[in-house]
Amino acid sequence: MHLNDKVVLITGASSGIGAATAGRFAAEGSKIAIVGRNEVNLRKVAEKCELMNANHKPLVIVADVTKDDDVKRIVNETLAHFGALDVLVNNAGILATGSIENTSLEQFDSIFNTNVRSVYHLTMLAVPHLVQSKGTIVNVSSVAGLRAFPGILAYTMSKATIDQFTAALALELAPKGIRVNAVNPGVIVTEIHRRAGMSEEAYVEFLEKAKVTHALGRPGEPEEVAESIVFLASDKSSFITGACLPIDGGRHAMCPR
Repeated sequence: MHLNDKVVLITGASSGIGAATAGRFAAEGSKIAIVGRNEVNLRKVAEKCELMNANHKPLVIVADVTKDDDVKRIVNETLAHFGALDVLVNNAGILATGSIENTSLEQFDSIFNTNVRSVYHLTMLAVPHLVQSKGTIVNVSSVAGLRAFPGILAYTMSKATIDQFTAALALELAPKGIRVNAVNPGVIVTEIHRRAGMSEEAYVEFLEKAKVTHALGRPGEPEEVAESIVFLASDKSSFITGACLPIDGGRHAMCPR
């Protein structure tokens, strides 16, 4: 993948897709900075990454991407430690349920602050350094950015915003040699739904339903998304920019009958 010694910054890396992505980049020999709020989980991810790549110890940054000072610190610590930045993976995000009738402005702001504003802020600070390295950006969106689903209104709006951000940013940064792409996962087996308040019983039913809502007949695994993130960050995708790639078992192509 030609990612050996590349400096990769990954947000939301303490679990799920972010943790799997960190491991995948470590296996490629990359120098990784992993960001999250849960220090215990981040340390566990770092230990696993060290087993895959003994040459580069991951930089662990405990931070909240919704806090402006933390975002600045994320970039500053990465540059101070590694001296460069080659890849930015905007993965941190939250999910919450609600319709127009019961999604409060507080919940709306919380989702957009995490899923959109923090991505804009971190990218804005990272771009000058990515210009120097002619680096890449990969945003983690959702199939909910490509298709509308009821009951997650603010979330699906936030992911549609990330898709448009990806396309527009790709056009802005192409002349500077930076490629910008996104992945749009379907249902992936992570903790995001439980954190959104889904009970264990409801989650089991949700995963069972994924066998019907996804053409391939199952939910996805974090590692399957991580593979595509690494591909889009690498020279293997050198002629791809502005793309939103569904990693969803065909869910984006399905229509109810």
